[in-house]
Amino acid sequence: MDSLIYVVTGLFVVATLTPLSKHSHWLIRGLDFPRVQLACIGALLILLQVMFFKLSSPQAWAAIALSVICLAGQLWWILPYSKFWKKEVQDSTNTDKEKQLSILTSNVLMTNKDAHKLIALAKKYQPDVLVTLESNLWWEQQLSCLEEDMPNTIKCPLDNLYGMHVYSRLPLHKKEISFLVEEDIPSMHALLELPTGDKIRVHFLHPAPPSPTENPESAERDAELVIVAKSVADSEQPVIVTGDLNDVAWSRTTRLFRQLSGLLDPRVGRGMFNTFHADFALLRWPLDHLFHSSHFTTRSIQRLPSIGSDHFPFFTRLTFNPTNKSTQSGLRADENEKAFAATVASEKNVSKTDVPNPGE
Repeated sequence: MDSLIYVVTGLFVVATLTPLSKHSHWLIRGLDFPRVQLACIGALLILLQVMFFKLSSPQAWAAIALSVICLAGQLWWILPYSKFWKKEVQDSTNTDKEKQLSILTSNVLMTNKDAHKLIALAKKYQPDVLVTLESNLWWEQQLSCLEEDMPNTIKCPLDNLYGMHVYSRLPLHKKEISFLVEEDIPSMHALLELPTGDKIRVHFLHPAPPSPTENPESAERDAELVIVAKSVADSEQPVIVTGDLNDVAWSRTTRLFRQLSGLLDPRVGRGMFNTFHADFALLRWPLDHLFHSSHFTTRSIQRLPSIGSDHFPFFTRLTFNPTNKSTQSGLRADENEKAFAATVASEKNVSKTDVPNPGE
């Protein structure tokens, strides 16, 4: 039994330390995802060590110490996405309906034929904006009934699992579909107008994940996130970035995105809101995201019921409240992180100037 525990301890240490590497291979970046699961394994491992090891042995104490350090490392990444942490975005107290904005982001799973479930959610929750990922022409036809109430649209139906649609009750100006890094992976960009006349720069993203079946490295995904982050970093306009980023909220790459962009994550201090995988409760993590500038406060965040996809829909209600701008701040990148981000972008020969700026 002791030998088995020592082997598991070694694997736990490797699984914790490996993601600290900046290497983009999918095997390494994949270990960013199951930090909650690894933290649970670590806690159980420490319990087994205390139960079975001879505590008079220095080797036993060394293994326990390593496990405790690794568990602490896992918790460092995930605890901000719990109610034990201070909220990064303040709760909304403004009741002015004209300053409210709700966005429903849903990876529909292209092969899923339960479109009626998403339509029902859209009618029940009445989002101002609905963003669909993996939506092809069939999904576009099914969702056309929503256009009576959400007539402002951006459509890019594709059969490669990267189609995208936006439906909005609010006006969308300067709409643009771009292929920022990969020629078959679209993103959408627009200027969203609130009833007050205030205009918000919005970016809808769905970069490809690092995986053995798609991109063997995360370089393409990382480059897209880096250039969008740099593009919005200096904007004085209100900004929202949302979509399925194929990355977890606590990963090095998503953290770098937040550091470069200065955007806030309303989940910090509120919860993980794990949206994937809908079918496996023990293998879930937050892949669907919404980040925003400090012009907004949070009314609510919800993971909505399953629509038959492998993702749950993600529903966020915000309040446009620029008077709170100076009281909210996110992460900031240091010079080393900026240099790494520049390397990531240059490797794919892309830059922030490739990202449409609908605010200009």
